[in-house]
Amino acid sequence: MNIPKSKNPRIVIIGGGFAGLALARALKDKPFQVVLIDKHNYHTFQPLLYQVATGGLEAGSIAYPIRKVMHNHRDFYFRLGMVTQLDPQNHKIIADIGELDYEYLVLATGSKTNFFGNTEIERNAMAMKTIPQSLNIRSLILENFEQALLIKDPAERDSLMNFCLVGGGPTGVELAGALAEMKNAILHKDYPDLDISRMQINLIQSGDRILNTMTQQSSAAAERYLTDLGVKVCKNIRVTGYDGKTITTNSPTTFETATVIWTAGVMGNTPDGIPAASFVEKTERYRVDAFNQVAGYDNIFAIGDIALMATEPFPLGHPMLAQPAMQQGKLLAQNLISRSKGLPMKPFVYNDKGSMATIGRNKAVVDLPRRHFHGVFAWFVWMFVHLISLIGFKNKAVVFTNWAYNYIRFDREGRLIIRPYKRKSFYAFTSDEV
Repeated sequence: MNIPKSKNPRIVIIGGGFAGLALARALKDKPFQVVLIDKHNYHTFQPLLYQVATGGLEAGSIAYPIRKVMHNHRDFYFRLGMVTQLDPQNHKIIADIGELDYEYLVLATGSKTNFFGNTEIERNAMAMKTIPQSLNIRSLILENFEQALLIKDPAERDSLMNFCLVGGGPTGVELAGALAEMKNAILHKDYPDLDISRMQINLIQSGDRILNTMTQQSSAAAERYLTDLGVKVCKNIRVTGYDGKTITTNSPTTFETATVIWTAGVMGNTPDGIPAASFVEKTERYRVDAFNQVAGYDNIFAIGDIALMATEPFPLGHPMLAQPAMQQGKLLAQNLISRSKGLPMKPFVYNDKGSMATIGRNKAVVDLPRRHFHGVFAWFVWMFVHLISLIGFKNKAVVFTNWAYNYIRFDREGRLIIRPYKRKSFYAFTSDEV
């Protein structure tokens, strides 16, 4: 990888997400050589991916170049590549761009969509974990309506305008709300020769309530907002299959749809090389101690979504969200500095700052540690928190301007098919899936 030797011990960080970037930034000008490896040369602000998928924002406004974030960091190196294998015995990693040895290895590879072993659903449904996937969803949504204009068969046309979102967590709820707003305010103007009232948005949840990690109050408010927007919330229904046209479930209920967006779960994105005893099989997350050390290893750490730190308040690990990831990254930087000085490390204690979700214009729910609220004020809180969390002044300005314009004009001007996405199973075009 052409990394020069250094007098400082080398820390290799795999992944430039919230956790990896927080760690790298906290190690600025410290007595380490820091090497960050990621398959993309940018950091993605994942909480706003759904707005890219529905035309509210352009992809560039939620991405920021990793190299620019790390300007003026001494003894720092970024490499664009995919790590394919870990070799902990020889203290090195193997990637598609070469091999690299390390003194400390930090795994911050994040999460990927969990299809729970159902290969048919994985083959035919859409995931939304990356910017390319969000652009694919945006293209497919718009292409469905373009195709519907050409279809004479009413059932096939309805299938193209039936969108099923599987999973009632924040991503599914926010995406459902955004699609409903497109239906109610935009699509009937774009497609006057289509009966947009026949468009269906189904949010399918296997449990008895959506947003089941939030309070009952917030869950009920979110469901009420979605219902008012025209979303059909289907609870206690588990999707068992999807062949590209028909969703089958654990009940007699089926859905005829050309588009399924899977937001029903995530799992750790683990590279090969660490024995199975060091991670939890069902979630593919590494078992770590209170200092984020991977079980069985003294110089390998895992932070963020990939780490499962079982504690009394969180027996199944911390939530796979940005806040735990960033907090773990910052503390690990302090602990590595302390360790290099022969000082004891501090155990990680999660500072839960709350959770929130937006359902649409003037509609959001917020759970803080001591207060819960919803409605217009919650919506402004949601916007403020997400805006200040973006990296880069330009991104903040662009997102704020887009939100203000969309609010005033009730429009989403990112309805562009830049990169067509077509599936062979339903259309007569070639696939461009990423």
